[in-house]
Amino acid sequence: MSKRQGPPKHQNKYAWKPHLGQKINETEPGGRFRPLAEITGVCQRCRDQIDWKRRYGKYKPIVEPAKCQKCGKRAVRQAYHNVCRGCSKDLGICAKCCTRVNELVGRDANEEESERKTLEEAIRGARERERRTLLRMMNKGKGAESGSSVPKIADRSREGDIFPAASLDEYAEQAREQDDESDEEAGDFVED
Repeated sequence: MSKRQGPPKHQNKYAWKPHLGQKINETEPGGRFRPLAEITGVCQRCRDQIDWKRRYGKYKPIVEPAKCQKCGKRAVRQAYHNVCRGCSKDLGICAKCCTRVNELVGRDANEEESERKTLEEAIRGARERERRTLLRMMNKGKGAESGSSVPKIADRSREGDIFPAASLDEYAEQAREQDDESDEEAGDFVED
């Protein structure tokens, strides 16, 4: 064994990417049109392991359902899982390492479906204004990942284009002065 300690001798200049020069079929699992499913029903340690396999090109998606180690049914539908969702939830164990855990990572498909139904009912029963607000917030959550094309209010890069003054404060001060002048002129034409 080496007795060398400390940082690595040669540090990478850029992160390693699997399949860098290979063209990826976007219709295969893991492609743009068929993204990999969310990792659910496992402890945090196992989730990190599966996530590492995905990031570094070691992940192999499951082809057909596997047998559950607890109930024996072919109900395991996620790769690297040993126990089906039902047994994992009932027994309170991780679906990969089968250890007892207090909290499992990810949401169950049934929970997501019930939440979606509740949201749809809320949208259906809401007023038009509230419905549009909810839909806008939902779309904003989806669009935040891809990036926004509309500049934010706090974005001050276009300030000179919109306002002739150097800052918004100066513009507001000029507007107040113009309002005062117009009020004085309007006062001359008021008849008692």
